[in-house]
Amino acid sequence: MKIVVLDGHTLNPGDLNWEGLKQYGELIVHQRTVYNSDIIIKTIGDAEIVFTNKTPLTKEILEKVPSVKYIGVLATGYNVVDTMAAKNLGIVVTNVPVYSTIAVAQLTMALILEMCHHVGDHNIEVKKGAWTNSLDFCFWNTPLIELEGKTLGIIGFGRIGQATAKLAQAFGLNILALANTPKPELENETCRYTALDNLLANSDIISLHCPLTESTSGIINKNNINKMKDGVLLVNTSRGGLIVDQDLADAINSRKIAYAAIDVASVEPINADNPLLKADNCIITPHIAWAPLESRTRLMNTTVENLGAFLKGKPQNVVNP
Repeated sequence: MKIVVLDGHTLNPGDLNWEGLKQYGELIVHQRTVYNSDIIIKTIGDAEIVFTNKTPLTKEILEKVPSVKYIGVLATGYNVVDTMAAKNLGIVVTNVPVYSTIAVAQLTMALILEMCHHVGDHNIEVKKGAWTNSLDFCFWNTPLIELEGKTLGIIGFGRIGQATAKLAQAFGLNILALANTPKPELENETCRYTALDNLLANSDIISLHCPLTESTSGIINKNNINKMKDGVLLVNTSRGGLIVDQDLADAINSRKIAYAAIDVASVEPINADNPLLKADNCIITPHIAWAPLESRTRLMNTTVENLGAFLKGKPQNVVNP
């Protein structure tokens, strides 16, 4: 059996191994595959098993690789695969859920803390001599923020949103949560569900943890930003398409939003002309929330388990049943 990995570098840049997949057949790992239909078709060849992270597998491509019986997505999101076309062609598609929950929640809090304390900026200033030349025993060049008693609005209260809330509550934050299907058992003295407009109006910090859907696309837009508190902090570790980039940049530059921190962009890698790159108070990290070694190890292990389950005739984590 032939197994092809189309873009293995992101999952395994060299600190993991592919031995778990090798036990099931001839494994060919491509570090990257150009996003061109003809090249993707040629790269898949006569493989029966295909793994992809971000390499798109469209209906056009799937119809021209009749040997493929199984597609494993090396991520939780699986919009890179035309799952309906795959189903119609008898191809099972699986993903890897929940592997990065803790890591994404952790980076969310790291970004919040960075906006509160500007650790990176102060480190740079110290090494440039600002502390050495200070007239006082200390200095700070930006406002510093204490989290205790403030309100964190979480848009999307699934596993990652809930994990973020747990960490945030440890810092003394109160939680306003927005979810399609609220779970009353998750509410307590410092966490309650609310409607979007109330969340926008009463949150000191807003963090996005919802999937990108037709209803959430561009949810952070000029209209909704105007409903927020002046000086709010915004975090996005979910999907770049949740934000209208120019509207957010304008809000940051006008100080309606005091600071923003994003780990995702509407186009990735981020376009050079994205207005957020030039926004005054915007921290941008390159989609790294999911990427700690521990998270990627879980991702690799579940990937192997998914393939093993499929070959035993009991597929798990199927996204196109």
